[in-house]
Amino acid sequence: MAAPRPSVPGGRFRPSAYVEEAVPFTVTAFREGHDLIGVHVRLFSPAGDESLHRLSPLNDGLDRWSTLVAPLEQGVWRFRFEAFADDFATWQHAAEVKIAAGVDTALMRTSGALLFDRAVADKSRPRAERTALQGAARALRDTAITDEVALGIVTDPELAAYFAERPLAMLGSVGDELELLVERQRAGVGAWYEFFPRSEGARRLKDGTVKSGTFRTAAKRLPAVAAMGFDVLYLPPIHPIGQSNRKGPNNTLHPAPGDPGSPWAIGSSAGGHDAVHPDLGTLADFRAFVRAARSAGIEVALDLALQASPDHPWVREHPEWFTTLPDGSIAYAENPPKKYQDIYPVNFDNDPEGIRAEVLRIVRHWIAQGVQIFRVDNPHTKPLQFWEWLIATVSAESPDVVFLAEAFTRPAPLQGLAMAGFQQSYTYFTWRNTKEELAEFLTSLATETDDFLRPNLFVNTPDILTEYLQFGGRAAYKVRAAIAATAAPSYGVYAGYELFENVARPGSEENIDNEKYEYKFRDWEGAEERGESLAPYLRMLNAARRAHPALGQLRNLSVHWSDDDSILVYSKHLDAALSPTGASDTVLVVANVDPHSVRETMVHLDTTLWGIAPGEPYQVEDLVTGAVWTWTDHNFVRLDAFTEPVHLLHVKESR
Repeated sequence: MAAPRPSVPGGRFRPSAYVEEAVPFTVTAFREGHDLIGVHVRLFSPAGDESLHRLSPLNDGLDRWSTLVAPLEQGVWRFRFEAFADDFATWQHAAEVKIAAGVDTALMRTSGALLFDRAVADKSRPRAERTALQGAARALRDTAITDEVALGIVTDPELAAYFAERPLAMLGSVGDELELLVERQRAGVGAWYEFFPRSEGARRLKDGTVKSGTFRTAAKRLPAVAAMGFDVLYLPPIHPIGQSNRKGPNNTLHPAPGDPGSPWAIGSSAGGHDAVHPDLGTLADFRAFVRAARSAGIEVALDLALQASPDHPWVREHPEWFTTLPDGSIAYAENPPKKYQDIYPVNFDNDPEGIRAEVLRIVRHWIAQGVQIFRVDNPHTKPLQFWEWLIATVSAESPDVVFLAEAFTRPAPLQGLAMAGFQQSYTYFTWRNTKEELAEFLTSLATETDDFLRPNLFVNTPDILTEYLQFGGRAAYKVRAAIAATAAPSYGVYAGYELFENVARPGSEENIDNEKYEYKFRDWEGAEERGESLAPYLRMLNAARRAHPALGQLRNLSVHWSDDDSILVYSKHLDAALSPTGASDTVLVVANVDPHSVRETMVHLDTTLWGIAPGEPYQVEDLVTGAVWTWTDHNFVRLDAFTEPVHLLHVKESR
């Protein structure tokens, strides 16, 4: 046996999954000659319960075997693959061919009777099963029984099921014991919404200055976020903001009095990473906000940005934690062409033990305030070994804590962070827009990095407003949201997306009047009343995610074909045996990714993936419009980007 999965390349790190995720267990197994084999995977739950699962051949010519298992218990699972000579399968294959051809029929019948005798002698088999096998053995020996009747015994599915459940296993081979980390479901499934609490409830005063929103005013926005179906609320840093080199609107170097500055310029005389900005309220107010969110069915995710403003207490107390330039000044952050004069990066090469202790203290502090999810800013600019240590340490104490890596970087470090323990990762989804790009990218997420990397498909961020959104109009916003919400179990939206905020700062890929540097005033309710909000569409998408367990899976995505270069087609299917509802579930997504067009084309589907034979009709319901159609494996579609650019279809007769 070789190439077992789930696994992580290199073997140093454990593969991961989440509760109720349908995990493929796959291995390469073969033997010499023509005799057939069987393969099991033996699982040991964290509580010590043992279960055995039969693998099926993939019949891909590569001797690969696979099965799906959905673990229901959080913790470290152990598993091993076991291969064996399958005497029944070998006999059944030979007997079916030879008896049908009238060759060696007596020998085949006698061999089968002897196999059934062996099974009957196994007292661990149920009495009814042994009785049935005994009758089959007697029939095979009965010369009055025709070969046609004997062939019926050979191919009897009930008898075959007995041996599939309890095979006659010989010449066993046992693989190494491996581990799988199963984390809580929120580590893999969630609809995220990001807002700046200082903007929620902010008021412009008569003198033109702005009174900041607070945790109490921001809490008034929670019911609307919950009503849209979001279950994670991500807050940018909520800490005191420095005055030195404070940025003004649009990242200018000349703030006006009252400009709030960037929340990522953390630290002032009011405190550092363990404090809250006085304008937002107190630590008690924050705890009340977390409780209010929880009552609305929302978890609060907090930004963990390991950097400091020049006014942070760290700069005074631990100057060795930063990089000092030859002129004696401390180096500020840069991401060319962007410059962040208001932020000092932490130098992890100086006093690594002291920095580790401080960061662990901060994380524990916010866990004590009720935070279980951290969105980590720029983790790829910190040592990988640091994250491996921190996440392992925190997980040992608080296994429900989730870390999301905001790492828009090269594939190797992005994947390395996931291997080292980050439960979720931002990805390149934001820049994958064409049918070809999306088909390749989504397939790779579902089949190549799925054992260790869980993507969170954010459609936009305060820093990212892609050309697709800038120039694609409302259709682009629908298309990106629909694909993000259905292609992966976790996705995210930054506030303002539902208002189609698409004006960029000239020459850049970010919103003009970026909320990072100023307050935003938005009329959420008025926009929806006027029909100028995407909130109803987001509400529909999140309702579909909750109603359809297939959308809560990552590894079940299959791309299908269309005759049009702008029509992306994929399906997500979940078998009844693996579904929390006990019913199978299939969702088809057909998206016109050209937001400036009307497209008419044929789509071609492999319906066998959800148990429907080619050419057989079935019904689909469009969850966007409510329309119901009868489809087969080849179907005509018309998608008008100016009305509804995406079909979100529930297959009503999947099996």
